[in-house]
Amino acid sequence: MTKHYDLIVIGSGTAAMVASHRMASAGRKVAVTDYRPFGGTCALRGCDPKKMLVTGAQVIDDVRRMTRRGVVAEDAHIAWPDLIAFKRTFTGPVPKKQERRYADRGIDAYHAQARFVGPNAVGLDGGERLEADHILLATGARPAPLGFPGEELLITNEEFLELEELPERIVLVGGGYIAAEFSHIAARAGARVTILQRGGRLLAHFDPDLVGWLMEKFSEVGIDVRTRTTVEGVEKTDRGFLVRARADADGGQPMTVEADLVVHAAGRIPDLDSLDLQGAGVERDGRGHLRLNEFLQSVSNPAVYAAGDAAQMGPPLTPVSSHDAKVVVRNILDGNRHRPDYRGVPSVAFTIPPIVGVGLSEQEAREKGLKFRMQSQLVPHWYTARRLAETVYGFKVLVDEETDLVIGAHLVGPHVDDVINLFGLAIRHGLTAENLKTTMFAYPTGASDIGYML
Repeated sequence: MTKHYDLIVIGSGTAAMVASHRMASAGRKVAVTDYRPFGGTCALRGCDPKKMLVTGAQVIDDVRRMTRRGVVAEDAHIAWPDLIAFKRTFTGPVPKKQERRYADRGIDAYHAQARFVGPNAVGLDGGERLEADHILLATGARPAPLGFPGEELLITNEEFLELEELPERIVLVGGGYIAAEFSHIAARAGARVTILQRGGRLLAHFDPDLVGWLMEKFSEVGIDVRTRTTVEGVEKTDRGFLVRARADADGGQPMTVEADLVVHAAGRIPDLDSLDLQGAGVERDGRGHLRLNEFLQSVSNPAVYAAGDAAQMGPPLTPVSSHDAKVVVRNILDGNRHRPDYRGVPSVAFTIPPIVGVGLSEQEAREKGLKFRMQSQLVPHWYTARRLAETVYGFKVLVDEETDLVIGAHLVGPHVDDVINLFGLAIRHGLTAENLKTTMFAYPTGASDIGYML
């Protein structure tokens, strides 16, 4: 028997939740299907549980910095099993809560892998067939293939967040968000951490000057960062794992690193391969990304839309998934009249301290030929850093010379993960530098430094 819906959503993360709830509120018949527990990456396997572990590491760092400055805590340390148990107090209830929310809104929820069996139809693992006027792909992302022998021996970010015990020696392969954040967590929990990054620096999406300042914190906690280093294979040994790599900086010299655990931190790609997209005539480009128009709609099958990491149109961030879902629903209900707007979306890497950015980078502004003024400074002597005994605090802010509009802001240091939102607000809604400078922010807070950054 075939069931018909106005919308089928494949996935159950942020984009799926937002889209399904909005369509149901509009009186449409909606189904959601996911072969994994309901909740998606951010709530179950990414942002939220990671930030809970970061909180534990942050406390340890606070104690370390404030020791001999009035704080005495000789045995402060992370009890890893207890920290994971605390994390599960959040992640554990999520799937059931999601299921109740779907039921309360009259949304049919299926625990099954969906595969296209026609332009408007999917088949589920259990044999059911569902048809819909529209289908939304909100499947998120998965770890990218690594292409070297032994890659199956690496654990993913999801498995790291479920470790019952933290091994002594950890190697992270890659140099983006996952490598930077997990290394700070693991090192402050007592592990010896090595990062092997093929590129010339970590955190390529962030300002290179600020990343350079942040590297002091990696060294401070003993994280061994090896850039321009290509991993060529991983082997299982009696003592754990042996990672074989080649360091470009040393003339291509081979090296080996012993580890008890090797973590995949080398990027993620849209999770689309299991959907049998060809069964619906949904086309992908040469990179494997969906071919979408400006309305987040498949160019080859107008019944199909995509949002979030599956769409790969905006930054791979949770707020973008929510934004995309709203755009898709409006286009389904109103006709294709709405386009996503990714202006002023802040990015944060939750290292300790965090590094953030929004808007144009210095390089992008120069490539566009813009005339801008720029303030950039490392300011550990400012009160915001001094009261926390933090040695890394700095900024780079770009302002258009002609309009006085803020066009880019890049910060590293305490509280910048909150402060960057004010710069994002300025960029998205056209506030000038003068608007920000004449705003009276609460003092002393991180935001009260904004006037001095402009």
